Amino acid sequence: MTRFANKHILLGVSGSIATYKAVALASHLTQEGATVDVIMTEAATRMVQPLSFQAITHRPTQTDMWSLLAETEIGHVTLAKKADALLVAPATANTIAKIALGLADNFLTTTALSLRGALVVAPAMESGMWEHPATQAHIATLRARGAWIVEPESGYLASGAAGVGRLASEEHILALLERALGPNDLRGMRIVITAGGTQEAVDPVRYLSNHSSGRMGYAVAEAAARRGASVVLISGPTALPAPIGVTMRYVTSALEMAAAVIETIPQADALLMAAAVADYRPAEVAEQKIKKKDEDLSIRLVRNPDILLAVKEAKPPQLIVVGWAAESQDLLAYGRDKLERKALDLLIANPVPQSFGGDRVEATLIRPDGHEVLPPLPKRVLAERILDEVRALKR
Repeated sequence: MTRFANKHILLGVSGSIATYKAVALASHLTQEGATVDVIMTEAATRMVQPLSFQAITHRPTQTDMWSLLAETEIGHVTLAKKADALLVAPATANTIAKIALGLADNFLTTTALSLRGALVVAPAMESGMWEHPATQAHIATLRARGAWIVEPESGYLASGAAGVGRLASEEHILALLERALGPNDLRGMRIVITAGGTQEAVDPVRYLSNHSSGRMGYAVAEAAARRGASVVLISGPTALPAPIGVTMRYVTSALEMAAAVIETIPQADALLMAAAVADYRPAEVAEQKIKKKDEDLSIRLVRNPDILLAVKEAKPPQLIVVGWAAESQDLLAYGRDKLERKALDLLIANPVPQSFGGDRVEATLIRPDGHEVLPPLPKRVLAERILDEVRALKR
């Protein structure tokens, strides 16, 4: 992966028991193509030697505010001007307070004050310090100024107690840094996405479902969050981890998904219905497991509500609606019929079964005024294309 190729990242390290974890962050950033300059507070140097970072980044570690990077360059000013982002991880309560108040008494805080790029702060401290009103006020100040805050996690702390205050996982920190460096062209948009198949119970053991993996909807949710949108992902059962930075709503059946969609769309700017919702469900669900017998078994099915038709009736004026159609024949004809009947702004038509499960997908974008056949694409690339369309449709 090269998420940070050609990016200049400043890694600010303050004095915490979690300081050692910053070495792994520096390593991964460097491996993913970033130019990494590490800035350590004096307290941080007591936890980890500057040489550890220098060996990994192949660049000098900055600790002395009074040293010059070159004969005439002022270190904190030069780095702040060049950097795409400053990631402070771990960020102690002391360092957070200084940055929020505009205090500049060391290399890290002076650089933060001079910074014109993105600021990402990953706090790490004892629970009482994190929960203190002063710390929460400083965090609120930083957020109001546009800083990205990687919320600390709950777990075992250095004191031996358990609570909120652990440095967030490397995965979460890098994901938020990626968002901070992204185009943020969807920032301010509220997007609801559905994903995965639904399960329609037959008895306590069995259900009816389909081959949907949920990968397409999850890829769209991840991309939308990375581009700055506020994302709600309504997911049927899948084996996929929740995308970072996304609000999850888990459902099982088509009826549950319909209720969740109708509940969330009034305040949404866009609805992207990537889920493979079951058209039918058993008319009756057996209370006990149906036992195997010699004769055949017949199960009467009844129609599930059509979620997109329900959305058509309840659609708020600002809502952009994108649908999906998985077809084994007459892809364009069936897709256009669905687009028109359900008053969609865009429809993604996929041939099946080849579009299920894999990472690459064939797709045709059907618009009210025409269509575009795309070459087979990785789902993450198709997700970006779909979001480009949504951005263009923004009302």
